[in-house]
Amino acid sequence: MTNTTNPDGSLVVRLDAVVENYRICQRLSGTKVGSVVKADAYGLGAIPIAKTLYEAGCDTFFVARLEEGIALRCSLPNVRIFVLDGCPCETAAALIAHHLTPILNSLAQIETWARAAHTHGRTLDAVIHIDTGMNRLGLPADELSTLSGEARERLKDINVVLIMSHLACSEDPSATMNCEQLTRFRAALGSFPPAPASLSPSGGICLGPEYAFDMVRPGIALYGGNPQPGRPNAFKPVVRLTGRVLQTRRVDKGESVGYGATFRTQGPATLATVGLGYADGLMRAIGNRGAGAIDGTRVPVAGRVSMDLITLNVTGIPAPAVGHEVEFIGDTILVDEIAGAAGTATYEILTNLGRRLPRTYVRAA
Repeated sequence: MTNTTNPDGSLVVRLDAVVENYRICQRLSGTKVGSVVKADAYGLGAIPIAKTLYEAGCDTFFVARLEEGIALRCSLPNVRIFVLDGCPCETAAALIAHHLTPILNSLAQIETWARAAHTHGRTLDAVIHIDTGMNRLGLPADELSTLSGEARERLKDINVVLIMSHLACSEDPSATMNCEQLTRFRAALGSFPPAPASLSPSGGICLGPEYAFDMVRPGIALYGGNPQPGRPNAFKPVVRLTGRVLQTRRVDKGESVGYGATFRTQGPATLATVGLGYADGLMRAIGNRGAGAIDGTRVPVAGRVSMDLITLNVTGIPAPAVGHEVEFIGDTILVDEIAGAAGTATYEILTNLGRRLPRTYVRAA
């Protein structure tokens, strides 16, 4: 089966903006920055982005899956790669072979990694993940209590290079959960010998220096999303998604547009149909809610988004010619705005950008 691309769509990733966002994370946190490049760098391309960040001085990366770590290791042989999934029994050998560091999420994973270390006759690096209220991954309170009482024995073959937890509500600086998790994390650190600590994802970087510890772990901030929606975004736009006009037409009052006839013109109108759709990542939910931008002017989506097409109401502006470029994410329409129109998170917008969109990586001149 051959891969196809959409010749009418373009996805530009600004690598200079990724580096600038990395620098902003450094300045805001005042500490080490480990870059999160899981899920193919949120759909934007883990290898080119990680290579660029490495050139900018980043030597620590986080991935979710073993396979992501192996792929990244092939391109970056000299960096630290942390694997968030940890160490299920069947992955230990591959983690060691590819010099990947697991984030251990349970006593069972700690036991598996300690056994692998003993088998290889050497200590192995690892991260200990403590659950402070997310109730997703990480040592729950009962396992933390057991480990804190038996740390010397259970960790004798493990070199703990980082102790981490993850904030559940860092996008909301007023959430009391942030302070609660900070308090729990500080208390938990007292159960271990001294080691570097990390609590904050992108949103935590904006909460203040007390959340920074020894390392922060930005993801969405690197890619230009606002980690605290509703507040000014300190980070630079990274993505520019555009399509091209395939057809324009004049229609009379009362005409319907698209599947389900969910939009009807209120008067004579001009419509422009663009060669992008939900197969390219323009989520169906932005129908009648989202917008495109033509030469910097916003124009509303008319009707439902189709698999390969989206129609805009361009009444009131000069009708764009066939082939004219239309922006859906970029400098006029920020990625957070299209996420809001779709009623979802910026993360979901980025990770759903279709694979048939060719990625173009650019740097500032």
